[in-house]
Amino acid sequence: MQELLISEFIDLMRQKNLTFGFAESCSGGLLSAWITRRPGVSQYFLGSVVSYSNAVKQDILQVEHTTLENHGAVSSQVAREMTVGARRILKVDVSAAITGIAGPSGGTKEKPIGLVFIAISGPGFEEIETLQLTGDRESIQAQSCEHALRMMIRCLRKK
Repeated sequence: MQELLISEFIDLMRQKNLTFGFAESCSGGLLSAWITRRPGVSQYFLGSVVSYSNAVKQDILQVEHTTLENHGAVSSQVAREMTVGARRILKVDVSAAITGIAGPSGGTKEKPIGLVFIAISGPGFEEIETLQLTGDRESIQAQSCEHALRMMIRCLRKK
């Protein structure tokens, strides 16, 4: 499934001649690793920021301190600011941001393990989705990346 999603996404980016990049937190760069296994993708994939700490979210992606303070790093608001920041600093047409709690620790009653927010933005579109995933850390990370690819494919098909 993963390979089909990656192929479809890259084909759409090529057809539309768009560049892309990512801002990854709980996925730890996994989405970028999947994409860069493909030869020739460097024409469209310009880079990513693995923003595991709040300091990197603020200093590099320019997520507002007040957003982090008011909503926490695992929130739709932070995901949105991460994707906007990625588009700006990477100078890409399309970006995706993933933030969440992959576990096995770090979850709370309000924000349990498996809670993930994915935001995507591109020319004429912006979407944010909230997921409650199950499984171990690696499974939650992989499911997050697959969902981000599906979201981008869906939006690109509409364009």
